[in-house]
Amino acid sequence: MSNCSSTNSGNFSRRRGLIVIDDIWDAKLWTVINYAFSKGNNTGSRLITTTRIVDISKLCCSSTNDSVYQMEPLSDDDSKRLFHKRIFSHESGCPREFEEVSRDILKKCGGVPLAIITIASVLASNQKVNSHDEWKALLDSIGRGLTKDRSVEEMLRILSFSYYDLPCHLKTCLLYLSMFPEDSEVMKDELIWMWIAENFIQCETEKISLFQIGETYFNELVNRSLLQPVYDNYGIVHACRVHDSVLDLICQLSREENFVSILDGSMSSQCNIRRLSLQKINEEEHETTPLESVSMVQVRSIATFEPATGLISRLSSFVVLRVLNLSTCALGDHNLRELWSLVHLRYLDLSNTGLHELPEEVGKLRFLHVLDVSGNPYIEKLPSSVIKLRRLTCLLYSRSCNRLPDGIGNLTAMEELSSIHGDSLSIVKEMGNMKRMRKFEIKFEHLSLELEEAFVKSLGEMSNVQSVTISNHRGSKMMDLLGEKWVPPRGLRELKARGVLRFSRLPAWIRENPSQMSQLSWLEIGLTEVRQVDLRLLGRLPALQILLLECLRQGPLLVEADGFRCLTLFYLWSSSPGQVVFQPGALPKATHVKLRTGLPVAKEEADGNNSGDWFDTGIADLPSLRLVRVDFCTSVLRQEEAEKARSALETALDAHPNSPRHDVYAVDMDSDGEESESDDGRDGEE
Repeated sequence: MSNCSSTNSGNFSRRRGLIVIDDIWDAKLWTVINYAFSKGNNTGSRLITTTRIVDISKLCCSSTNDSVYQMEPLSDDDSKRLFHKRIFSHESGCPREFEEVSRDILKKCGGVPLAIITIASVLASNQKVNSHDEWKALLDSIGRGLTKDRSVEEMLRILSFSYYDLPCHLKTCLLYLSMFPEDSEVMKDELIWMWIAENFIQCETEKISLFQIGETYFNELVNRSLLQPVYDNYGIVHACRVHDSVLDLICQLSREENFVSILDGSMSSQCNIRRLSLQKINEEEHETTPLESVSMVQVRSIATFEPATGLISRLSSFVVLRVLNLSTCALGDHNLRELWSLVHLRYLDLSNTGLHELPEEVGKLRFLHVLDVSGNPYIEKLPSSVIKLRRLTCLLYSRSCNRLPDGIGNLTAMEELSSIHGDSLSIVKEMGNMKRMRKFEIKFEHLSLELEEAFVKSLGEMSNVQSVTISNHRGSKMMDLLGEKWVPPRGLRELKARGVLRFSRLPAWIRENPSQMSQLSWLEIGLTEVRQVDLRLLGRLPALQILLLECLRQGPLLVEADGFRCLTLFYLWSSSPGQVVFQPGALPKATHVKLRTGLPVAKEEADGNNSGDWFDTGIADLPSLRLVRVDFCTSVLRQEEAEKARSALETALDAHPNSPRHDVYAVDMDSDGEESESDDGRDGEE
């Protein structure tokens, strides 16, 4: 590479060409390559680079004219063409008896050309097509690390480059994904808490929590394309999947290193199991439970994805168990006595198990970090012994649980807490002891001034808080004390004020210096009135992706091109809306737009233009649209104009290159500023 610089600086400066640099792994290497090909290059040559690492792709963009092209998986049709062309003499030559198994195999390949070609090579042997049984056997082996064919091994060897390029701590975290069955959607937070319980994440400073470090680990694995991100309805990554080919690799490595053992009814007796994943076990088919063949002395983690009544009766044998995931197992009122003897337990997931109550014995698990009993609506209160769990950092439960025990403030290590019923003044005050709190939701029924003052004081003690959700659904309540007295930490990511909570004006920390809130990505608030200056200030929040804004009244607004550069969802709902217009270049990344807009006061405002252009809101020019909901609100006297506006916008959206889903309405408003038919504007949200 040292010779590359001197050689190319001479040749490249005199010639014009297209240079392709394939599969760059290292940022330092790119620096050298870039220097070599940019030195003296004034001939208009072009450079294309490929990489599997997202950060390096961004690094390769040295000017504003450069761009990153994200390779998408092959479509179903293209995958089928590539697969069949490799195996059969022509694309349409797939025999009918192979069509179903062919579809299933392609589903596992996930549109990845390398996987499709490799699997097709296994099935194509000269001019002979393997039997249906051989196809089915191969299908069953993909994604479980069981395939022995040389071509598949070659594919795994290629994929292993990505694995061996990882630092040690990320290798361990990736291997842990072999605990989950193929096609699983693994929740991001759940995975990170498991990593923490397994002690995979180390922290050298108290300024950042283990969970935050875990988020960087997760993001790096996504960045390296080893995890496939799963987005929620708002475009936020909330889970991940592992491609079957990658799962095949990590299952094979886990088995070789005795990292994870998968008990699926076919595993033979095995000693010294460290992590156990229970999958596809039919206990009724076995005279004795498959667990009887397992040595339990060293098992640190158990995750079960099947009924596990046989496991419950043997839990006390797992003497060093740290992680136990029983989520979705139908436990009901099953006796959990064995569970409370697992004194080394760090992570306990009993979500969606049909529990009717959480016993007092839970207080015996004094090393517990994470307790999840969400999805169990019959649990209406937590036992008083919960306050003995001084190491608890995450406590999740259903909203039906409306009573927290007194002394909850003793849980000073708490970082994440489910919905808190905030009508207890003592509970609200005790929250101030949870100084490490990172994420919580609080629900008020009757928010008095005394409660609000106590809440703002407690919130001010939480210097690491990232996500705050507040709701009040009875009686309109102004939250100006929160808006004026609370100074949020700069790491705040989400503020959601729901229900009938409202601010008379934008919170002070947005009005005074919105750019300092560099991590705020989700803002959901209600205002008495939205003005143009408010919209301009909100547009200066540098990381804002989700904006849900409701107000009692709103004048004419212009969404300007120089704001909201990261926004993906724009929601503006007013009881008395004025006109909303989008400037050319506005909202370049917005995929979801939902709003109410009024019509111009008179046609004369459009300089006498009666061609229909005066109805143009600019919405149809937003480049990234996927879903649009617009209500043109007007009086009966202008209903005809509203219908024209609706029709014009629908026509423009039909012609949009993204073909966004859209619902556009002309809505009559009565004298009180309400719709003639009730509609909160959130219908149809994905």
